[in-house]
Amino acid sequence: MDRRDAIKSISILLGGTVIGSTYFLSGCKANEKTSLVFSPEDTSFLDEIAETILPETNTPGAKAARVGAFMIVMVNDCYEKEDQEIFHKGMKLLKDAARKKFDSPFMKLTPVQKTELLSALDKEQTTYQKNKKPEDRSHYFRMMKELTLLGYFTSETGCTKALRYVETPGSYNGDLSYKKGDRAWAL
Repeated sequence: MDRRDAIKSISILLGGTVIGSTYFLSGCKANEKTSLVFSPEDTSFLDEIAETILPETNTPGAKAARVGAFMIVMVNDCYEKEDQEIFHKGMKLLKDAARKKFDSPFMKLTPVQKTELLSALDKEQTTYQKNKKPEDRSHYFRMMKELTLLGYFTSETGCTKALRYVETPGSYNGDLSYKKGDRAWAL
């Protein structure tokens, strides 16, 4: 499956709630300060997760867009304390899952192993999200996926390399031709 099909599938799977209305409707607000700290190794780890979700193909991947650093900013500045803790604990759970399944740290896994591990976590989070109560928090891997997509497609790299981009598009034309496989527009 190529990236275009994967993104289309993810978007359909999440039903348009990829980012969640809470971030768009309420924006980032000052949160209670948390003692959670992310290290440079954490940034690299998140970059690697994001790159596994959106790998480099004929366009740059998530690592080129520095999505790991974006995730950290969003978690620290926009997530509530409980979600910050879930995200941070989720990073440890993901590392533990890699060691348990492959007897190796996530960063040393092959791309195929990383994809296998993240696919299993994706199935786990899908089941969790389907069965959770409205007051329950999201699964940590869902947060990681959402932040990966948001970070990539709002980055300069994602907007200009993965999407068709026209800085000043000119007049409105509501009848543009579209062929299957064309990239979407970023304005």
